[in-house]
Amino acid sequence: FVRFAVAPVSSCARGLAMSAPPEPSEDARARDATQDASSLSADLLDAAKHASFVVRSSRDRDTVEYVLTEHLRMSGVYWGLTALDLLGRLGEMDVEPILEWLQRCKHASGGYGGSEGHDAHVLYTLSAVQICALLDRMDLVDADAVASYCASLQNDDGSFSGDEWGEIDTRFTYCALSACRLVKRKNAVDVAAAARYVASCKNFDGGFGCEPGGESHAGQIFTCVGALALADALEEVDGDLLGWWLCERQVKAGGLNGRPEKLPDVCYSWWVLSSLSILNRTHWIDRVALARFILRCQDPQKGGISDRPNDEPDVYHTFFGVAGLSLMRFPGLKEIDPVYALPTHVVERMGL
Repeated sequence: FVRFAVAPVSSCARGLAMSAPPEPSEDARARDATQDASSLSADLLDAAKHASFVVRSSRDRDTVEYVLTEHLRMSGVYWGLTALDLLGRLGEMDVEPILEWLQRCKHASGGYGGSEGHDAHVLYTLSAVQICALLDRMDLVDADAVASYCASLQNDDGSFSGDEWGEIDTRFTYCALSACRLVKRKNAVDVAAAARYVASCKNFDGGFGCEPGGESHAGQIFTCVGALALADALEEVDGDLLGWWLCERQVKAGGLNGRPEKLPDVCYSWWVLSSLSILNRTHWIDRVALARFILRCQDPQKGGISDRPNDEPDVYHTFFGVAGLSLMRFPGLKEIDPVYALPTHVVERMGL
């Protein structure tokens, strides 16, 4: 996530002063039947063009974008493959060369780099494990080595560094806990200490920052809520207070922003909705309006989804747009798990 300057909190203050939101229903599936995006036509999403865009992006290696994103290519591959699977078009990608490349990004430490020749980092280690999980090739992952690498990054206060150079961020806690869960080595790290550290990053508005005292941000909130879910410690979250802060991220255009007074961005369709989904409060926003915002961000000529209407599409926003629609049960898409950020069928196959 990009680091931003501190923003005004007037929107949060207004939200706290307003009447309380409705209580969440116990039966989320029944509740969502007439209020989510399932009532929209599947034809509104150009799945074929989006799949072609993702596949084409993996092959166009002479572009400036390809060169500039080398450092995060492992995550880019995860975004693209997962988008294809949610669209029901994973078969359009030749995955064997990807798996061979992934193996060349593995380090002796057990971690993975963002691309060949790049240092190991917990962000890309999780992406590598997610790719193998998605493709049902966990046989390529050395579970003990991955778990040992994640454990080596945990600090005395329960936090995690991203790599050997020591940057600390709640994103890294989520990545480490998720990777350990996926390789079935949950107890390789001190889960209780990790949960305590994440809880120490909670703010007065119910949100979470990248470190204690850090500004609440929707992206960081997903990593913190997801980490607490993985740690079986969701009692640390004030569901009503945080849910209200998250639902206030919706703007008049229907999209969601990452913090008060900012423009909407398709990627927050995932960061905000996933947290609301974990908290069973997705009905606190207008999901049809959000779905229509995402659909307006499609590129009708070359496919792909952009951050906002009429901007250039990219694989990152294509994945998070499709993932957001999946969380809202848009027709024709596979379901995605809000904690693991993997298709539900993958999570179920792995017995998680």
